[in-house]
Amino acid sequence: MLLQISEPGEAPTTAACKRRVVGIDLGTTNSLVAHVADVSPAVIAGDGGPVVPSVVAYAGGGEPVVGAAAVARGLEAPADTIASVKRLMGRSLADVEAIRALVPYRLVDDAGRMVKIALGDGRELSPVQVSAAILGELRRRAEAALGGPLDGAVITVPAYFDDAQRQATRDAGRLAGLEVLRLVAEPTAAALAYGLDRGTRGTYAVYDLGGGTFDVSILTLVDGVFEVRATGGDSALGGDDLDRAIVRWAAGDGAVPASPPSDAAARREIAAAVAAARTAKEALTAAERAGVAFTLGGRAIERTLTRVELAAICAPLFERSARACRRVLKDAGYRADELDGVVLVGGSTRSPVVRDHVRAVFGREPLCELDPDHVVALGAAVQADVLAGGQSDVVLIDVVPLSLGLETMGGVVEKLVARNSTIPCGATQTFTTYADNQTGFALHVVQGERETADACRSLARFTLRGVPPMVAGAARVEISFQVDADGILHVAAHEQVSGVEAAIQVKPSYGLTDEEVERMLLESFDHAEDDLAERNLRLERVEAERILAATRAAMARDPHLLDADVAAATTAAMAELERIAAGADHVAIRGAIEALDRASKPFAERRMNLAIEAAMKGRALDEVERELAGETR
Repeated sequence: MLLQISEPGEAPTTAACKRRVVGIDLGTTNSLVAHVADVSPAVIAGDGGPVVPSVVAYAGGGEPVVGAAAVARGLEAPADTIASVKRLMGRSLADVEAIRALVPYRLVDDAGRMVKIALGDGRELSPVQVSAAILGELRRRAEAALGGPLDGAVITVPAYFDDAQRQATRDAGRLAGLEVLRLVAEPTAAALAYGLDRGTRGTYAVYDLGGGTFDVSILTLVDGVFEVRATGGDSALGGDDLDRAIVRWAAGDGAVPASPPSDAAARREIAAAVAAARTAKEALTAAERAGVAFTLGGRAIERTLTRVELAAICAPLFERSARACRRVLKDAGYRADELDGVVLVGGSTRSPVVRDHVRAVFGREPLCELDPDHVVALGAAVQADVLAGGQSDVVLIDVVPLSLGLETMGGVVEKLVARNSTIPCGATQTFTTYADNQTGFALHVVQGERETADACRSLARFTLRGVPPMVAGAARVEISFQVDADGILHVAAHEQVSGVEAAIQVKPSYGLTDEEVERMLLESFDHAEDDLAERNLRLERVEAERILAATRAAMARDPHLLDADVAAATTAAMAELERIAAGADHVAIRGAIEALDRASKPFAERRMNLAIEAAMKGRALDEVERELAGETR
């Protein structure tokens, strides 16, 4: 056939030329890949269905096995079978100490950086490598279904993932051979899928309880614009924690060891116990009661679990979820009764007990028309299609989960990007030198809501060198923060006089713990007044040190301009300022600075007069007038 005529927009070459892009939900328990076929997103199924268990087995030192086959191998070799690796992404060993006893594989420290997983054959793998194996399996599945190599992928992350965790996810995608077009928050992706499917308008809460992470976001959906108003959650709360709570209830709190057991048999027992608890929890989705049976510590345990008991067992975990929901509603400026709906996302929300909890928190029946296991991948596929030039009537606006700032003199934080700022976003601020002849700037980037750097999380440090020596306050350094569409921070510094520059993509070695996230947000409210007082105190102390140093230097340089009375008054005021600056009253320090200024005023006037006289000597009045008028000779 040499020529084929088609109706406008129906040419078969259109589909052939379309970029092959997919959306990937890289989940703690299960992962999926989806793409937009024609105009509707659909998940891509493989052998065994669309869901790929997020489990990787490294048996016998060979190639990794991913998915259902890895789950089967995990019963035989749990120490070499990695599950729930998402909870380790961007974390140090200290960050994951609470779950070490409940995973069958061994976690090791990597010099304070991201935790590593030790296999039985002596290999040590990072969570990035394990996640890359899962993403590689999803890539192969998509390429087989779409008939060729992928052109890109959008990967979802929990909304509360910080910079380190997002960077680790992006690195895993690249290691799997994917061009990562965008990282999208999971609740945002879910809202995208719901908005396109239902044509909704209004304000919605997205309640996302997956296997290992919990997110809640408040979003507005209007005319194709999906804007996140506020986001929160707990990056170490999920269905896995419900399963472990069931194990502790059935076996007794002391039955689960506080530290990981050293022998493989004990680790296998723990893995089997958690699996049995998960089976019972899932059975309670349809039944009122289910049996729990496993062996732990050589003791056979068999209990009957009801929905009422499950709700009581999980009550402390649900309270953590409720606190996050209340906080995010406050941040967004809404009451629960002002919302138009609550969307459920994540496999754990299938449980009637979880749905009862959501109903109690928000006072309304949650929406669950779309499959909670599929909705995130579907939304990611829609966003991938938009980025590939498909649909163009969708705008997705995400937010920064925690404030970003810079440490200044005295350990005070200057916040450049506020929490819940929409991304991509940026901020620029100009700083100056503190001391004479300063030739560099040590820049410390921090994250958090407190007013002092030691109460925030350190993200990165770098130095701007090559600044020409100048008097204090003469240099002008412009600091720019840019948060890209993936929520990753880029910092640049530019000294305006000399033109020297430095830049860094902030990539800390590991991420925030759930305790740190909770502390940063709650303490920012609980200690707001104390933080403001501490900030003012540190600022006044820095100013006092600067004034004292400048006054001493001037007195040493021009002692002939001091008469006895002024010298005595100035010296006494300096001593008084030093004494008061050692205290904790910032108002008193400000008063002492002003007193020193009054005492030294005659001396300062004489120095100023001499400087003006030296500048004017030998110059004609009309020359000075022309300069003041901005004229050139």
